[in-house]
This record gives sequence, C-alpha cells and structure tokens, in this order.
Amino acid sequence: MSNLSARTGRDRQRYDNNFRLVSGCIPYRLVKDEEDSTVDFENKLQVLMVSSPNRHDLVFPKGGWEDDETVLEAASREAMEEAGIKGILREDPLGVWEFRSKSSSMEPDCCLGGCKGYMFALEVTEELETWPEHENRERRWLNVKEALELCRYEWMQCALEEFLRVMAEDGRTKEETLAAASSISNREERQIGSSVLLCS
Repeated sequence: MSNLSARTGRDRQRYDNNFRLVSGCIPYRLVKDEEDSTVDFENKLQVLMVSSPNRHDLVFPKGGWEDDETVLEAASREAMEEAGIKGILREDPLGVWEFRSKSSSMEPDCCLGGCKGYMFALEVTEELETWPEHENRERRWLNVKEALELCRYEWMQCALEEFLRVMAEDGRTKEETLAAASSISNREERQIGSSVLLCS
C-alpha cells in the first residue's frame, strides 16, 4: 500500500472565468539502442500514459490545479498520484489547451466553460511500485507514434505534437553543442598537440 493518498474534492480548485484550471504532464524517457545507433530520435523517445478509471482509453497524468500550490507543483503531484512517477519537470509549459471534461456532463455545476489545461514535459527518474491510484490505473510506455494513435482527444494530440517538437529541438541543440565543442576541441588539439577531454 502507498503511504500517500490522492487529493479528493474541489474545495481548493482554481477557476478562471468558469474554466476549471488543470495541470498535467507528458512523462518521457529516452531509450538507448545499443545495437542500432542510427535509430531516429522519435523512436528513442517513449512517453508514459495511464488508463482512466472505468474506461479503456489512455491519458496523460493531469488533474485540478489547487489554490495552495503552483502550476508546476500541481503537475508533479498529479504525476505521482495517477502514475506513480517522479522526475524533472521542464518549467516552460508545452502550452495551454481548453477542452471539455468527461465528468462535466455528470457534474454540470463544475467547469461550466470546460477545462483549461497546462501541460509540461516530465523526464521520469523514478517509478514507484505503489502509488495513490495504482488500484485504478495502469501505466504503459509507448513510442510517440503509438501514443499519437491512442490519443482519444484532439487537444492531447496537439500537446503530444508540441512535446515532440520541443524534444526534437532540444535534441538538435544538444547535438549541435556537442559537435561545436568537439570541433573546437579538435582545433585546440592540433594547435597544442595535447588530448582534450570533452565532458557532456
């Protein structure tokens, strides 16, 4: 059993002009392929989705942003509560999306205008064996193509596409930085005739 429990109720829920404010993340990891170094960046990237209680669709961890926490704290909390994961959260949001909640039809007094969701990228560093919602949710690692096909909602597809763009841009930036550093090191090596250790 997890010694942590999920927050319940909406006493502290934040709203913005009838929109329920939601915070969540796209959890990810990079998979190294020792046999094939030519595997493209998109196939090295895996994202984590979780099952929805009482439904078969998969979603990214997200939930209500409450008034005693920052939007980043809310995203981290939801990742731990729904998926049992911890990690490094990028501070810049992937974007903000407006959508209708599945529960809004059952709870007409909440989120009259729908939800406004802030989504972040979370590099997973730890997966817990048990977590607050582990009895109701299953985790599933997927490559980006599989995840895109399983995204039931258009806003989730848009968030995932933006995530992929940001990650690819970061990947290129790192590669370009290493290539530039390597080039400088090679020039210095030729000039001074000594070996240079390049730390990444």
